[in-house]
Amino acid sequence: MSEYLSKEKKAEIFKEHGGSEKNTGSTEGQVALFTYRIQQLSEHLKANPKDHSCRRALLTLVGKRKRLLGYLQNTNLDKYRELIEKLGIRK
Repeated sequence: MSEYLSKEKKAEIFKEHGGSEKNTGSTEGQVALFTYRIQQLSEHLKANPKDHSCRRALLTLVGKRKRLLGYLQNTNLDKYRELIEKLGIRK
């Protein structure tokens, strides 16, 4: 599962959305990382529709992202709106 997510790509995502490469706990960075992983798994499932373990992992990630977005919406509405606009997430 991690072959599509290199350390450099992960650091780039957190630097762009979390403020720093080391700030892996930021809600914005985690949502951006989950969004990237969801996109990758969706592409995989288009080519491999019978991969049910991958489908389950995708649904788990979508749920985690949804919970984090709900938390961000309750704590900081401006950052929430900015993040969903930047990532292109429908809400």
